Amino acid sequence: MTRLLPAGECAFLVDLDSEADVLAFTEALTRNTPVGVEDFLPAARTVLVTCTPAADLTYVRKCLNDLEQTNSASIADERSEADALTIAVRYDGPDLDDVAQSLGMSRSEVVAAHTGAKWRCAFIGFAPGFAYLTSNDTRLHVPRRTQSRTSVPAGSVALAAGYSAVYPRASPGGWQIIGSTDTVMWDLNATPPATVQPGGRVRFVNEEQR
Repeated sequence: MTRLLPAGECAFLVDLDSEADVLAFTEALTRNTPVGVEDFLPAARTVLVTCTPAADLTYVRKCLNDLEQTNSASIADERSEADALTIAVRYDGPDLDDVAQSLGMSRSEVVAAHTGAKWRCAFIGFAPGFAYLTSNDTRLHVPRRTQSRTSVPAGSVALAAGYSAVYPRASPGGWQIIGSTDTVMWDLNATPPATVQPGGRVRFVNEEQR
């Protein structure tokens, strides 16, 4: 059941049932942003909607309720695959062999699954530009590493808990690293700075086969 909760004086927290609902609601909100809404931030199961101080909160609440009632996963699926960001990957990650072994797959099968999946950004978290990418392909569901690394290089392509991601900058991290890319995921001189936005699609390709 969806809940619409107040969050401070000028915001609402939309609590949704599933990640698919978050994607669809975010897409609907992007297309039909109510007057007075300043920003919105999706997470795994919620969307934080921030309003301007002068916003009519009763009006915004009604609009959000109306959006939720007309919301469906098909809305988020309307975005064309042709709009997907292509990320070329060198599948040279230090955890690739461990991932393959844990999944009962060969290295090439892991690569084929990763490049064959249709990925979509569910939300941004952990670090600026760190996009949590989801896919309906459950074959690549692996846990985080038992011990995090103190430094993961920028551009590392990783898997964890059903998500894939590209580290936008060097940072500590516990995801399973299967490759690397030169694609820039966070650029303060760009508009917007994050290369991938919530709801955006991503397609990984094997750099060796380009």
